This record gives sequence, C-alpha cells and structure tokens, in this order.
Amino acid sequence: MKPIIVLLLLPVLLGVASHFLFRTVKSAACAATISSMLAVCICVRALDPDGSWSWLVALLVSPLVIAMAVITVMLCFGRSRVRRRAT
Repeated sequence: MKPIIVLLLLPVLLGVASHFLFRTVKSAACAATISSMLAVCICVRALDPDGSWSWLVALLVSPLVIAMAVITVMLCFGRSRVRRRAT
C-alpha cells in the first residue's frame, strides 16, 4: 500500500496543490516537478530507516513520479482557450 501512495497518489495531490497555488502552467509544472522529487526522496528515507535503499532508488523512481505530477497539472489547467490566428 505504501508504494501506491508514494508513486501514484502523492504526485497527483502535489500536482493539484501546485495548480491551486500558481496561476500559470509553467510555474505550476515547475513546482510540481520539484515538490514531487523532494517528496519521493523524503519518503524513501522515511520508509527505509535501515538504509538498505540508496539515493539511486529515488533517482530511478523519480521520472514516474514527476510525470504523474506534471500530467496532473496539465489536466487541471485543461485546454488553452486562446484561439490561434489563421496563417
């Protein structure tokens, strides 16, 4: 249950939180990326007090977590309402 929370639910919650804290997609995606990476590192440290996992585990899992957080931000902001000019 703990890996599901860390790998799936935590990035989605961080993405939604950064969506509500920032107005632009760029800053919200940046905040979601940084916060999700830090959250994974902290969770790996907290869930493994013996130290059998290393920082390499957090590094290998981080692309999945970052992708989940950024996709959540993109889905929360939705489609752009600005119409493009016909060229």
